[in-house]
Amino acid sequence: MIKLITGFEKTLYGILLFLLGIVLIASVMDLAYIIFTYIFDQQVFPLLENKEVLSIFSLFLLVLIGIEFFETILAYLRENVIHVEVIIMVAVIAVARKVIVLDTSEATNSHLIGLSLLMLSLGAAYYLVKRSNGLYPLKKG
Repeated sequence: MIKLITGFEKTLYGILLFLLGIVLIASVMDLAYIIFTYIFDQQVFPLLENKEVLSIFSLFLLVLIGIEFFETILAYLRENVIHVEVIIMVAVIAVARKVIVLDTSEATNSHLIGLSLLMLSLGAAYYLVKRSNGLYPLKKG
């Protein structure tokens, strides 16, 4: 019975991996289309506004988040282990994306403080996970 459930679970993960791959391919094609439209659709040298550049950066980071999710699912299928540091890095990229595209005119102080605390927490969590894996050992006196 356990083998049947494990096989079913791996099948679901495989389907998720396939669907995520399709979404990533479509996202990269969309990003390429947007970039080429900005560059080649204008008759003079394109001068991108700040909002357009931030929009492109946001799409890049969104694709990176998708790639990290893809890597997480793939690692689980290979090793039956979810790598916590990869999940934390996905969260760091997501928060960094939010900070990069944040419209400061609409952001409140509590919103900025919340994002700061979230980024500090994720940084501390990443450090602790890496240290527990032996990559950042404590210095001995």
